[in-house]
Amino acid sequence: MHHIVFLDRDSLPAAVRTPSFAHTWGEHAASAPFEVVDRLRGATIAITNKVPLRAADLAQLPDLKMIAVAATGTDIVDLAACRERGIIVSNIRNYSLVSVPEHCFSLILALRRNLAAYAADVKAGKWRNATQFCLFDHPISDLAGSTLGIVGYGALGRRVAQIGRAFGMKVVVASRSPVDDAEVTMLPLAELLATADVVSLHLPLNDKTRHMIGAAELATMKKTALLINTARGGLVDEAALAAALKSGVIGGAGFDVLTKEPPTDGNPLLELDQPNFILTPHVAWASAGAMQTLADMLVDNIEAFVAGAPKNIVG
Repeated sequence: MHHIVFLDRDSLPAAVRTPSFAHTWGEHAASAPFEVVDRLRGATIAITNKVPLRAADLAQLPDLKMIAVAATGTDIVDLAACRERGIIVSNIRNYSLVSVPEHCFSLILALRRNLAAYAADVKAGKWRNATQFCLFDHPISDLAGSTLGIVGYGALGRRVAQIGRAFGMKVVVASRSPVDDAEVTMLPLAELLATADVVSLHLPLNDKTRHMIGAAELATMKKTALLINTARGGLVDEAALAAALKSGVIGGAGFDVLTKEPPTDGNPLLELDQPNFILTPHVAWASAGAMQTLADMLVDNIEAFVAGAPKNIVG
């Protein structure tokens, strides 16, 4: 009989159906790294969203046969150690094809139209004291006719491209993988950064992508350009971005992710208080519909593994 342990159940506020096979179940609202081994002793299947599972932990868990990641990103799991120990790792894919792109464009529209700045003006009483019917304190730019640069062209990148085209944007793409899409223009990353009005990141975090956007890359972007990150915080050098926003190197940024989450005091992006930067707390994925889809796919992955036909395997 399988014993399943969910290490951070509170990270998934959705109904998780009971797996269809005989099993025992344990769950914890959250788990600190030092609690992982004790909580997974005897478990054959571990569920984790953001609790790391490293080689040293896995070496002490001989019964573990599967890690079901309740998310798309798997950088929290030591995949090499899992391969060595024959542990199957499955993740969740394409569950937020509505939620993340909609959040992405919420950030883009808010920044292009300076919504935060105008809302602050109204609160400060500037509209009441205006000499005419409206304020023109901040520039407003349309999306139509502008260039949307997408870095990473998986399912989410493709959906963002579709929405961009619906707004009348020209779509350019930088991708390490071949792209079969006649409606987009492929560009090297350096050229994309130099020409796009909006740059949106949609790729995983790994050794090749960590800090792929730093001071040098930001300096090549248009002074009016926006940088949008709903993927992984570590893709961007946060100190370099903070400096670029303060000095006007780029026009603005909208982020839903940080390198360390929850963020600690001292993160340079937490200190920014200016209307051309919007930071949301890693909620782009978290619409009610997306979370329920994720929960259903999570159990699908576990049932497939137990049935001898694992799917969505990583590593």
